[in-house]
Amino acid sequence: MDRIGYVILYVSDLDASIAFYRDVVGLPYKFTDAGYAEFATEGTRFALYERRRAEWLTGRAITPGPAAEIVLLVDDVDAHASRLAALDATILTGPADRPWGHRTLHVADPDGFVVELAQHIPRHRGRHLP
Repeated sequence: MDRIGYVILYVSDLDASIAFYRDVVGLPYKFTDAGYAEFATEGTRFALYERRRAEWLTGRAITPGPAAEIVLLVDDVDAHASRLAALDATILTGPADRPWGHRTLHVADPDGFVVELAQHIPRHRGRHLP
């Protein structure tokens, strides 16, 4: 196994989450069917699934777990910061340059998941491998 096919978030309000990822974050919306919504992302597919329906899929009730972060690569974090502020998105941090080679901005989605928008910038520190 060397490839991730999907990232699916179990969400409490599918419509609110679709609106956030489509209208606030700006992901291209693809479709909704039976409590599942998918976005037209390249490579790994990104989707949402109604938490209340997850028991059918997983065999047990799904409760919100530990915090999770979704990282989306963008060309201009500052432009997205201005756009998100105008939409009254819940901005957690940033924009800020990170020493590992990203300029980042963090926002919260309707379920409290952290969404990081990351722009590649020159690294300020090297990696030390064993």
